[in-house]
Amino acid sequence: MTELPRNYKVVTYGCQMNVHDSERLSGLLEDAGYVPAPKDAEGADVVVFNTCAVRENADNRLYGNLGQLAPKKAARPGMQIAVGGCLAQKDRDTIVKKAPWVDVVFGTHNIGKLPVLLERARVQEEAQVEIAESLEAFPSTLPTRRESAYAAWVSISVGCNNTCTFCIVPALRGKEKDRRPGDILAEIEALVGEGVSEITLLGQNVNAYGSDIGDREAFSKLLRACGKIEGLERVRFTSPHPRDFTDDVIAAMAETPNVMPQLHMPLQSGSDTVLKAMRRSYRQERFLGIIEKVRAAMPDAAISTDIIVGFPGETEEDFEQTLHTVRESRFAQAFTFQYSKRPGTPAAEMEGQIPKEVVQARYERLVALQEEISWEENKKQVGRVLEVMVAEGEGRKDDATRRLSGRAPDNRLVHFTRPEEPVRPGDMVTVEITYAAPHHLLAEGPAQAVRRTRAGDAWEKRNTAPAAPAGVMLGLPTIGAPAPAPAPAAGCGCD
Repeated sequence: MTELPRNYKVVTYGCQMNVHDSERLSGLLEDAGYVPAPKDAEGADVVVFNTCAVRENADNRLYGNLGQLAPKKAARPGMQIAVGGCLAQKDRDTIVKKAPWVDVVFGTHNIGKLPVLLERARVQEEAQVEIAESLEAFPSTLPTRRESAYAAWVSISVGCNNTCTFCIVPALRGKEKDRRPGDILAEIEALVGEGVSEITLLGQNVNAYGSDIGDREAFSKLLRACGKIEGLERVRFTSPHPRDFTDDVIAAMAETPNVMPQLHMPLQSGSDTVLKAMRRSYRQERFLGIIEKVRAAMPDAAISTDIIVGFPGETEEDFEQTLHTVRESRFAQAFTFQYSKRPGTPAAEMEGQIPKEVVQARYERLVALQEEISWEENKKQVGRVLEVMVAEGEGRKDDATRRLSGRAPDNRLVHFTRPEEPVRPGDMVTVEITYAAPHHLLAEGPAQAVRRTRAGDAWEKRNTAPAAPAGVMLGLPTIGAPAPAPAPAAGCGCD
């Protein structure tokens, strides 16, 4: 009797970089002969946790999940558990000490070793802990199992050269290393050839691209080059840093038709004093100046941000400066976080740690203000006619409401009446916006046009061809969408 192939599932926490790394982990495992675990399976032969170290409860969350798996592993001979990602890079041997039933621990620099480490752990019957101190191979050279047929992440750099006092990511992901432009464009062209019509350029500090190769305008050149790729309909990127956001990038965004009018620009704080303590190399005036230039070049651009509330030493006056910056910026959306200590960061040792109740009260005031602004900005969309890319899994109530969901060019979420003719994820539907809520738009009338696309063909081919059961990817934001709170937005909220 032929032995069935071992199956796997990947559980992912954190930013889009981790999501894309998980696509590579899945690709590596399938290249090694594993198959995705059925969604309704009670367990899997191999469970991989791709971890994040940014949030305060990251450790508790991981060890809680590992604890739940311990009895399942004991009852399932041959089951293996692997832990990778930023928390693995940070904690190393600690993971096996706290959870001795874990088989493999690997870091951010050597994800390509996962299949080898699993096999070594199986043969030697002991845990394998292997943490590389520097990047062994650029991750994009690894096999990848894309979660979407019509939209894809494309990594243009890894690592970060910043020294923000609240962020541990540079210590875990290393110094910035850029890919060659030709390699990036070749990957994009290959993806478009497979039917992908939307790509998101990824980097821990995406617009610093070029610093590793000595070209300050490399990122704007890359955006313009993306505009020349036939069949590529939408280009997005995340997350930029205000320090490196130059006028040539704004011009490239405005002048390249397939670069979408959307920008995620992390603010973190509106107070110059706090920004200095955070070691952020810009001030409120510089940030607002960027926003003004972007709006002048792209009046319809939707701008989102990250904000940390309660950083050590933040006074009421400092917080009021953040509220002022939010009012002036008119963000379409903000990912707001209460400051949490991360061991190993300078901020964790700073004086002036803010009491929890003060942080909570400020956080609630900020959320209320941003909710009001988001709603007002969304109401301006009522009456506009937009071409929406149909998305998969964006609308939780779509079946009950008989609607479909998708993303407008500026990345706003749109729920719309299901057209009479069949449409697929990746197809384009033209609709008129009739109602606005703080976090989504509605188009309640009939669709004005439906455009079937190669991306829709790719989705249909993937979902009708005989295949192994779909993999289980937990906690992942949908491609092309901002990461849902409380998980940090792009770049772990530390850009």
